[in-house]
Amino acid sequence: MKEIEIACPIGSEPASEQIVAAAARALGVSPKAVARYRIVRRSIDARGGILYRYRIEAYKAGEDCIEYHIPEYKDVSDSRPVIVIGAGPAGMFASLRLLMKGLKPVVLERGKDVHKRKFDMAKLSREGIVNPDSNYCFGEGGAGTFSDGKLFTRSSKRGDIREVLYQLVAFGADPSILIDAHPHIGSDRLPVIVENIRKCITGHGGEYHFSTRVTDIEKRPDGSFSVTAEHRSGDGAVSISEFAADNVILATGHSARDIYAMFDSKGWEIQAKGFALGVRVEHPQSLINKIQYHGKYQPFMPAAEYSFVTQVEGRGVFSFCMCPGGVLVPSSTGPGEVVLNGMSNSARNSRWANSGVVVSVEPEDLPEYSRFGALSLLNFQRDVEQSMFRFTGSVKAPAQRMMDFCRGVVSTGLPATSYHPGAVSAPLHELLPRHVALRLKYAFPEIGNRKMRGYYTNEALLLGVESRTSSPVRIPRDPDTCEHVRIKGLYPCGEGAGYSGGIVSSALDGINCAARIER
Repeated sequence: MKEIEIACPIGSEPASEQIVAAAARALGVSPKAVARYRIVRRSIDARGGILYRYRIEAYKAGEDCIEYHIPEYKDVSDSRPVIVIGAGPAGMFASLRLLMKGLKPVVLERGKDVHKRKFDMAKLSREGIVNPDSNYCFGEGGAGTFSDGKLFTRSSKRGDIREVLYQLVAFGADPSILIDAHPHIGSDRLPVIVENIRKCITGHGGEYHFSTRVTDIEKRPDGSFSVTAEHRSGDGAVSISEFAADNVILATGHSARDIYAMFDSKGWEIQAKGFALGVRVEHPQSLINKIQYHGKYQPFMPAAEYSFVTQVEGRGVFSFCMCPGGVLVPSSTGPGEVVLNGMSNSARNSRWANSGVVVSVEPEDLPEYSRFGALSLLNFQRDVEQSMFRFTGSVKAPAQRMMDFCRGVVSTGLPATSYHPGAVSAPLHELLPRHVALRLKYAFPEIGNRKMRGYYTNEALLLGVESRTSSPVRIPRDPDTCEHVRIKGLYPCGEGAGYSGGIVSSALDGINCAARIER
């Protein structure tokens, strides 16, 4: 096997004859002796002419090309149950792996199914009313369903990424995610994929219980678990259910503060964990296209994206969850707080580009919160979100033009924004924690002068706050078994446990936890 690279203009693909000819030269054989080829990666190169670069594996006769096949899902109707708390990426892919090995996933999801939760999200955007169990963070598919569906993780350290990507394609994703350097699905397409995953799980004997919020987990004397959950029906009636199993996968996501409080009240080990906090930055997409394509952008080209990281006074400042051609959405999970996130549809065709730009925060940065112990950074996170709400009095976002922020000047007028609830001119340089604001003030001009000329501009709008970058709490687990360090059979998993960040890494962590139960 030889690996070759072929470049071609964006908007076209290399012809089969071109690939075979290049493969023959690399293999040192005639074109007829090229048995097959496989495209493994496609990326954009904007350094000169704007090109796609294809990396291709070429094989001659007699060489094996090992294909990936999704293992068969088994009927688990009468099999041993495993309780899976949370129906985000970690919970869904843990459940699929359980099916493969003949174990029955019983999924408990505090939010609604992927279609019903849209009504609560619309109510939040239009009326500012938060349903604490059904919103942009909670509900079938988790937060990732409505944040573009970025699948950037390519690291093989966590496991075989193909188990995630190939299943996503099987459930309806575009096959391009198998080769794109920065694959994404789009928030318009993800709901159908998430629903297809659920239908697969229930069709093979698994269970889903929506609007079912876990309120207690108890370890029984026989070693099994009793999980108590509160179910809320469509008319608002509340009933209590109890579920039993030998193993529990805890995949609640990074915003399930009640779960952390439950662990803390029981004396079960949890730890304060560093996270990142900052602002959501919105530029005209046309400006980002001009910067990233060096003035050569054409309408048929993909909306340009960006990423950066820098160090300011010993802390990282970096872009996070960049959404080209996207919109800003309210991601509050409770009343009295303002939280922003970004999302984009598969076409990425809005006139705005947005990204989180955030500063790393560690426990030692906040000695005044040390009295809260393992929940110190969680309380800091909540205080910042609530301070934003107090300023605007609603889920409208405090906002400031970028250069005004760096100069410490309140903006007299704000540019148009994609954030539906609206923005209020505010002194973000004062509302943000001082150590966060100072690092952002330094970073924005540096990025504009050294990395993306034109990025530092008053056309850019900063909106607060971007705070749900990752969990501010870690639930410690044994590195070999993935079980909680004290509670055998309990598997803290995904972003909520502090072991992943994003759809793919969370899915892989769910797979790994389910795999440990098999053993």
